[in-house]
Amino acid sequence: MHHMTIPCRIEDRCPLASVRAWPRPARSILDKRSNNSKVPQDQVMHRMSIPCRIEARCRTAIRQCLANAGCAAVCRACRLSGMNTFTKELWMEVPQRRAIVSIHDEVERLVAESGIQEGLVLVCAMHITASVFVNDNESGLHHDYDLWLEQLAPFDASPQRYHHNRTGEDNADAHLKRQVMGREVTLAITDGRLHLGPWEHIFYYEFDGRRRKRILVKIIGE
Repeated sequence: MHHMTIPCRIEDRCPLASVRAWPRPARSILDKRSNNSKVPQDQVMHRMSIPCRIEARCRTAIRQCLANAGCAAVCRACRLSGMNTFTKELWMEVPQRRAIVSIHDEVERLVAESGIQEGLVLVCAMHITASVFVNDNESGLHHDYDLWLEQLAPFDASPQRYHHNRTGEDNADAHLKRQVMGREVTLAITDGRLHLGPWEHIFYYEFDGRRRKRILVKIIGE
């Protein structure tokens, strides 16, 4: 479980203070600061980050901070927020130049491993010649994708068709195909499982393979 920091800024534009249900931070510390007088360090909580982990070893630190700065909004935020994050990277190495690879089972496994019951999962290709997309797990459709994308941006390693290849590269078509298919997908998690339609399936689409690439899986929720 990762830390989520909540900015405790003792000023009017504090995001915590903007919530009507929470008491607004006291202005006494700001008043002293505005008069250019030095405020003891143990009384200042300006821009301090509090790890929002509701567990025993965190509560003592929160209480100490509250005693020092009097910002009740921080404690309220920590009590109300059950938000957690989970991050993993998947490594891909496709031997062909182009291929569609299912990553559905791996994403499902990571959602289960995260322990998050309600939230969102971001699945993102971390390279500019690859995509992540959701569609039917049907080989005919995948063949149609390949033909369609090749018509839109045909492979041509020469510098005559694509200016990008005049830099010494040979993968200009891969960049354009990735632009069409997209970089990432964001999916709902309900009751600890991916909340998808009956035919939705998660895929990685490689447009310039034969080397290792990464996929980011970031899960946020409670």
